[in-house]
Amino acid sequence: MDFLRFLADFRTPFLDNFFQIVTRFGEETLFIIIGLVFFWCINKREGYYLLLVGFVGIIFNQFLKIVFRVPRPWIKDPNFKYVGNSNIGATGYSFPSGHTQSSVGVFGGIARWNKNTIIRISCIAIALLVSFSRLYLGVHTPLDIGVSILIALTLIFVLYPIISKVTKNDNSLRISIIVAAVLCLAFVIFVNLYKFPQDINQKNLNSAIENGYKMLGCILGILLSFEVDTRFTHFETKAPVWFQGLKLAIGVIPIFLIKELLKEPLLNLFGGNLFADCIRYFLMASVAACLWPMIFSWFSKKLYKKD
Repeated sequence: MDFLRFLADFRTPFLDNFFQIVTRFGEETLFIIIGLVFFWCINKREGYYLLLVGFVGIIFNQFLKIVFRVPRPWIKDPNFKYVGNSNIGATGYSFPSGHTQSSVGVFGGIARWNKNTIIRISCIAIALLVSFSRLYLGVHTPLDIGVSILIALTLIFVLYPIISKVTKNDNSLRISIIVAAVLCLAFVIFVNLYKFPQDINQKNLNSAIENGYKMLGCILGILLSFEVDTRFTHFETKAPVWFQGLKLAIGVIPIFLIKELLKEPLLNLFGGNLFADCIRYFLMASVAACLWPMIFSWFSKKLYKKD
């Protein structure tokens, strides 16, 4: 807390706005967009690598949050003030930092896979800035950030040699996705059945349950899509720049419509049970990794077919 108070003394309107923008690079929406860019337009195998690092990291992160149940800085010290509305994106318990782990996992994963020096330096810089932004904004402590970075780096460097090999073999990659799905399912079962203390913050517990269901839905959608692609679609990521732009511009629309518009209807349908988020994210992943690739692959074949 002393370090956070030290940083608070250097706050200015410019830095407040700057780090509120920077911290968005660790949010779910950007993770989705980056995943889609790699999966649709750059390299499917690298896309799987980033997804697996992200999914496993998030599940581990949520497990630690709900086990240690460390309160946020402004809960520890009611006199401490976070910047602006930074608390809106700070859901669940404080330890470890989800934003930090996501940003280091995604951008660190890109840097590890990519050999381009400029790309590597840029990704590392973004990951470090996002990590520092969580401290500056006052929503995490140095311990939260440090452990998150350690977890993400461990996953990046431990999983890289494994996944770089298994992604070359469909059966091995299939097993890796199934293992990730089993981890997600185990976490969901844990948070639903474990008897937590009576004084647990119900909002934070619901946040962990919600994230568990989201990840389970995503990984099941990815598994379905993997089977469809390896057996039927075999879509290519290479295409002219203008066609790549169309892929992204059109493809993200139904995904974010599902994300934003189906939340309340599905929750009402399931009587408020957070399993609705599993269904919603399964639909998002299925459209992103299965349905849309089938559509743009068909258009691509029609567009470039030989007379």
